[in-house]
Amino acid sequence: MLLAILLPFLSFMIRGKIITGIICMILQFTLIGWLPAAIWAALSLQNARAEKRNEKLIRAVRENRK
Repeated sequence: MLLAILLPFLSFMIRGKIITGIICMILQFTLIGWLPAAIWAALSLQNARAEKRNEKLIRAVRENRK
């Protein structure tokens, strides 16, 4: 999470979203754009974590039905 706030573009690139990382880097290099870029990266990270949790729960429910 700290990486998403301090270096938002790097957070995207590490997760394999290269084009999104480049767009975020351009936004981040403007002084006004730093805050939106950091918020965007943090929210994106939280959404990715939530999706992984949901997928894990769905798999667990499907396995219990069998």
